[in-house]
Amino acid sequence: MIIPQIPDFKKYSFSALTSVGKEVTHDVYEKGEGPVVLIIQELPGIGQETLRLAALFLEKGFRVVMPHLFGPLGKTNMAGNLVKVMCMYKEFHIFSSNKTSPIVNWLRALCQHLVKENNSKGVGVIGMCLTGNFAISLMVDESVMAAVASQPSLPVQKGSALHMSEDEIQIIKSRLDQHGPMKAFRFEGDGLCPARRFKALQETFNSDEQERIQLRVLPGKGHSVLTIHFNAEDGHPTKEALEEIFDYFGEKLRE
Repeated sequence: MIIPQIPDFKKYSFSALTSVGKEVTHDVYEKGEGPVVLIIQELPGIGQETLRLAALFLEKGFRVVMPHLFGPLGKTNMAGNLVKVMCMYKEFHIFSSNKTSPIVNWLRALCQHLVKENNSKGVGVIGMCLTGNFAISLMVDESVMAAVASQPSLPVQKGSALHMSEDEIQIIKSRLDQHGPMKAFRFEGDGLCPARRFKALQETFNSDEQERIQLRVLPGKGHSVLTIHFNAEDGHPTKEALEEIFDYFGEKLRE
């Protein structure tokens, strides 16, 4: 498998308002043909592991779209990116419970743009770590037909809390009742996305015996299910998780 690098992607800038009324602009990188999958970067950045994930989706016949929200391209920088995100307080509210970050509104606008530009019925989204919760929140929008929350880690230091409002939760539940369950993944020993976060998701979305989020717990102490700690060997839990996602997106996004 050849991993495409950033220059191999089409680049454009996209501007939209955040939920606090601030217009922001971020670069977007796009490659491939087929149903659209929006891969939202995690805290380490759009490094080689994320580009490998993009390559795997390209091989499966999807169009990959990656917004560049912060940090370097082509490599990772955990500490540096954390400082950047802390400074981007008008876009990211990483400690907030019961409401989502303002940048999610920008991401909703991007999803709507992608549906219009590609004349499709909807897009799939993957959020990871810092942006894992965003994938859940994006299900409020009619442009999003499928979503995967990988190791959702917000709000920071509040493992039992959720990074979305009660109004959002009710809309998301209704849309998942209509379109079928979304998916979430974490490693069993992950301290950044602890077991109590999945318990909160279970109690919020699945407590009435209606499974709206399929919560998948993988063995091990890793964190980044689809990137840094991904293992492509047949039979490995992360490989099986990705295959499940391929099937899910294929079912929901292909005509």
